[in-house]
Amino acid sequence: MKNAKTVYPFTAIVGQEKMKKALMLNVINPLLGGVLIRGEKGTAKSTAVRALVELLPKRTQVEGCIFGCDPHDKSSMCSKCMGKADKSQELTEVEGKMKVVDLPVSATEDRVVGTLDIEYAIKKGEKRFEPGILAQANRNILYVDEVNLLDDHIVDVLLDSAAMGVNTIEREGVSFFHPARFILVGTMNPEEGDLRPQLLDRFCMVVDVIGERDSQKRVEVIKNRLEYEKDSESFAQKCEPQQQDMRNRIQKAQKLLDEVTYDESILEMAAKISIEMEVDGHRADIAMIKTAMTIAAFNGRDKVSSSDLLEAGELVLPHRMKRTPFEGSIFNISKVKDVIERVNEA
Repeated sequence: MKNAKTVYPFTAIVGQEKMKKALMLNVINPLLGGVLIRGEKGTAKSTAVRALVELLPKRTQVEGCIFGCDPHDKSSMCSKCMGKADKSQELTEVEGKMKVVDLPVSATEDRVVGTLDIEYAIKKGEKRFEPGILAQANRNILYVDEVNLLDDHIVDVLLDSAAMGVNTIEREGVSFFHPARFILVGTMNPEEGDLRPQLLDRFCMVVDVIGERDSQKRVEVIKNRLEYEKDSESFAQKCEPQQQDMRNRIQKAQKLLDEVTYDESILEMAAKISIEMEVDGHRADIAMIKTAMTIAAFNGRDKVSSSDLLEAGELVLPHRMKRTPFEGSIFNISKVKDVIERVNEA
């Protein structure tokens, strides 16, 4: 009997550099707030998400914990693991791997957030929680394909949990909360409808992807895919040196991130860029700075530069720009460059 196919290697995906960069940045810094990938079918959206996991190292987690708690991070533990830690009870550690947790379009709110057994709570005076998808997603990647077809309320719940790192369930005066720190990745085909602007704004970054228009790159896509389908294991082994290089780069960036600093001028640039581009609210400014810091770490630097801010702007601004009812927003990168130049010259 043949073994299941090896996952398609992330580094073997041809082109789509902005999409790959956005995914890696969210892995380096899970607090960014997720990425929405918009594009026509057949542009490697779901392939990239599933391939991403293979770049991530194993991590320690508490054995038997449904939330996969980190035994060395008390601040993000569930109540059960926290109780054991407070009583100095030993938490058995096991090695685990980050995984992709799928959220189906048909999922109900109870299936997503979990449920509380109210009758049990009243009779026994104890909370009994039936975990949902958000419990499984803790410390993992939560993947929502066709996110634009989800009920708006469910999308709100996902984005709230992604922002807060906690899932709260309240039923009949009884409440329960658990850690829900996950990397949110949504994909959609704009031909099937869009997300409301209020929901779009909650994604840190949005990337639009299209099929390759360069014939040589399209040939490379065909060759890679046929080679992978013929012998997925050999193909994965051939890509392993590049995969390992990227793993090392991501791990170094994760360690460096806490040391990244920025000058006051960088904050001024971010604020002026948002004003110039006429984006609402302050999410864009904050997202731009956090993304620029992560880009600096990815590039092995401990200080944010104006070029990092420019690159961050391309990821966090386009979907936040105002649109008229009959026009799409047009992102003009030269405007962002002008603002950066003016601040640098001041």
